[in-house]
Amino acid sequence: IDGLIIGTARRGIFWHFVASKRKGMITMKTQRNIRLDLEEVKDFVEAASRCSFDIDIFYNRYVVDAKSILGVYGLDLTKTLTVSYNGYDPHFEEVLTELAVA
Repeated sequence: IDGLIIGTARRGIFWHFVASKRKGMITMKTQRNIRLDLEEVKDFVEAASRCSFDIDIFYNRYVVDAKSILGVYGLDLTKTLTVSYNGYDPHFEEVLTELAVA
């Protein structure tokens, strides 16, 4: 199966399982919806920067590296943002839970 996407949603978390027959691997991509205000951006970027995996944050067609404070400030912080990542870090998960949109 190439490019199969199976998704489940629970408490503002959306998981994508992408299977690739050619590569022989399955990866999990997690997406979470959050709201940030100006004071929370610094804490969010610091938590993202501690993670060893890639983290993107996006709204509509604008996608930025979540480890870039200027990139995150460049997004429309009045809107719900989506964080997408392929790893697990307990501290980062805690920060996302505090910022999560129901």
